[in-house]
Amino acid sequence: MASELRSLHGVGPRLEESLERAGIRTVQDLLFHLPYRYEDRTRIHPIGGLYPGATVQIEGDVAHSAIVRGRRAMRVVVLDDGTGRITLRFFHFRAAQKQQLARGTRVRCFGEIRGGYQGLEMIHPSYRRLLSAADEAVSDRLTPVYPNLEGIGQATWIKLTDQALAQMADDRLELEELLPPELPELGRLPTLRNSLLYIHRPPAGADVAALVERRHPAQQRLAIEELLAHNLSMQQLHQRQRRFRAHAMTDAADLEERFLGRLPFQLTAAQQRVIEEIRNDLALEHPMQRLVQGDVGSGKTVVAAMAALRAIGNGLQSALMAPTELLAEQHLRSFRDWLQPLGIDPVWLSSKVTGRRRREALEAIADGAPLVIGTHALMQEGVDFARLGLAIVDEQHRFGVHQRLALLDKAVPESRHAHQLIMTATPIPRTLAMTAYAGLETSVIDELPPGRKPVTTAAVSAERRSEVIERVAAACVEGRQAYWVCTLIEESDAVQAQAAEDVARELTAALNGITVGLVHGRLKPAEKQAEMDRFKRGEIQLLVATTVIEVGVDVPNASLMIIENAERLGLSQLHQLRGRVGRGSEQASCVLMYRPPIGPAARERLGIMRETADGFRIAEKDLELRGPGEVLGTRQTGMLQFRVADLARDRTLLDSIPAIAERLLRDNPDRVNRLIERWIGDASRFAGV
Repeated sequence: MASELRSLHGVGPRLEESLERAGIRTVQDLLFHLPYRYEDRTRIHPIGGLYPGATVQIEGDVAHSAIVRGRRAMRVVVLDDGTGRITLRFFHFRAAQKQQLARGTRVRCFGEIRGGYQGLEMIHPSYRRLLSAADEAVSDRLTPVYPNLEGIGQATWIKLTDQALAQMADDRLELEELLPPELPELGRLPTLRNSLLYIHRPPAGADVAALVERRHPAQQRLAIEELLAHNLSMQQLHQRQRRFRAHAMTDAADLEERFLGRLPFQLTAAQQRVIEEIRNDLALEHPMQRLVQGDVGSGKTVVAAMAALRAIGNGLQSALMAPTELLAEQHLRSFRDWLQPLGIDPVWLSSKVTGRRRREALEAIADGAPLVIGTHALMQEGVDFARLGLAIVDEQHRFGVHQRLALLDKAVPESRHAHQLIMTATPIPRTLAMTAYAGLETSVIDELPPGRKPVTTAAVSAERRSEVIERVAAACVEGRQAYWVCTLIEESDAVQAQAAEDVARELTAALNGITVGLVHGRLKPAEKQAEMDRFKRGEIQLLVATTVIEVGVDVPNASLMIIENAERLGLSQLHQLRGRVGRGSEQASCVLMYRPPIGPAARERLGIMRETADGFRIAEKDLELRGPGEVLGTRQTGMLQFRVADLARDRTLLDSIPAIAERLLRDNPDRVNRLIERWIGDASRFAGV
């Protein structure tokens, strides 16, 4: 069996090392590195029929090409095909493009259509000049796009995959069928071999719509395997954890009562219920594995503080890990305000803590500091806890399974494992939670604090921008504060920053006498925090920001939010942003400003936001409309690192997965680890040993 990567032409030591870092160690691994999307370059779309949000191939003649110099230079190209015109923008451009995109040149482009200030546009489309009749031929099959790895381009992926498919075709590569052959679900689906061939290289005449929408039978065949592997890995992980012993935490009543007595508010019934569920788990001698879901503003942080106090009151350490500096710092401030009067001063650790401060933090942790708050830096080598009793992971979906394990492994001394509390502000539909968190106990905080009023939401065309600015001015004059969120969807932080800076200048000029602040991803953390602190103190009346404010900002006096280009965002992100207002007693409002024309899906999303503030209903709709990307992070990040499964498309499969898992564990246990290793890797970390 030719399974070694070196059997492939073009794989030398350097490329082999890059592939292995990504978990690709054999030719079979390469076959399961699947396209995460396809580009439909099988037809040319007329420019006159385009709408924002569509990803299409177009063709036309360059009517205008010039470098436009503003705050930063860009090349602007106008393309005309006789049915309409579209603007191409290149923020990063080369001198050679002057000739390549000269006036009169025939060009074919592929990219996403966006609504710009002056009509439809593409930002950094891929393009090629059409110089001969041969250039004009259109591909008859979909173009696969593979997840990017540093230093490995799409051409390399295609070349390597072609060789792996050839090995599979002539039986030099053996592919083991790991699913029970008598499964009813398999009767209507292609074989594993045929499924892989179809997904990697869709043939001429392939069902383009089915592949693009990820509902082809070949994708479903692999989806069953992947969903099953994920479910089994989670089951094994939690079974493994439950076989370990943990410190039983029976009482910390005095500390908890003092904490509750100092709070300026009463806990909701939902918070009290969830706290009691956590107490019951912590009293047991096997590790707690509990997920706490709570909508925006439901009070998860107080619940986490009560859990931490239970551990601290029993002489153990608590650690809280958040995925970003911003969110972790928000937790640090909350916990310090609450716990310093009780004599508990949290230790702070992030990648930005260096030198003497880092050494002091590490010494404090090793000496038994009761509470440690930080980012992924908590998992690094050299961070040694004296008696870690409770690990709290916030926004769990942004951490992989192995990252969570790395934190739990910090509690190995004394052969006692840490209890684990997982929190998420993303309301997760039941079917999704069953797959993502198989084996976890789940608590839901389904009640908002008393006095909170629902945020009124309106969708307004950008053509009424002047009216929106007047509304902001009126709110600020009345003593309230507002957010103006710029949502330029672009890979580059620099582009987002520029857009936010432009809007901040526009609003500063339009709102005489109103102090305008600015926050974006290009600012240093200290600069960002200083601006947010000024906003919180009321020194800034209007905060212009990118989506960096999605988490980590709590300003009760902020009662108005404007979300620009709202049609570009998913429901869950819109809901998270909207949750930044309405945290005080004043009636809060959110204006979703869109740039017409918008497509039917965007129109439906905006309609749902106007109709409901129920995070769980919104999550269900988002799952239905967009798939799991906005619910649990993108396909390339987070816990749900699915290569082919799509939880929206494959919802009908989810109900059968637990039964198939049970059957495999009972009848074919020898296949379980091989299935996990095929789809997730490092199966030994999930093994029940």
